[in-house]
Amino acid sequence: MTHKNRGILTVVSGFSGAGKGTLMRELLARYPQQYALSISATTREPRTGEREGIEYFFKTREQFEQMIAEDALVEYAQYVGNYYGTPKAYVEEQLEAGRDVILEIEMQGALKIKEKFPETLLLFVTPPCAAELKRRLVDRGTETMDKIASRLARAVEEADFMESYDYLIINDDLEECVGELHNVIRQQHRKVSLCSGLIAQIRQELSEL
Repeated sequence: MTHKNRGILTVVSGFSGAGKGTLMRELLARYPQQYALSISATTREPRTGEREGIEYFFKTREQFEQMIAEDALVEYAQYVGNYYGTPKAYVEEQLEAGRDVILEIEMQGALKIKEKFPETLLLFVTPPCAAELKRRLVDRGTETMDKIASRLARAVEEADFMESYDYLIINDDLEECVGELHNVIRQQHRKVSLCSGLIAQIRQELSEL
């Protein structure tokens, strides 16, 4: 992932209620030619309005397990009886086209990807404080207090892994947060480019000594 025209694989995680989805939509709307949101493969049935290759790549269980056997997935997991995973071919295609691919996945999947692909950029999105996280969950008005309590308990567990991420993105003001996220990824491009260029320069100079 070091030549300058190749995109960067970025994984975004965060607490439920941190605003990851809103942040991703705004980032892609603002920079549509630069970013690609990874499309997952799944064995669940399509819902009304969902389109192949847009919301998901829909697979049979046999097809999905064949992808597992062929190491054709960046990561995968089972949830409520169905497989979900990130097709490697789609990610590679987008990266080679020079687009930065963003995966919005939970922590366990993120850390597996980092282990498998060390050059992956890991970003963790959080509200400025725990009280704000609870407020956002309550204000959504879509879940019972018991469900909200369960999500907050899950956040306590997730907080133990925050140091594993490369950057912490505080989602307080949406406009500022989108700009910060974009700048972090741009900075990673410069870092990769500078490192590869410096390495090549030092090797050349050493060979001439």
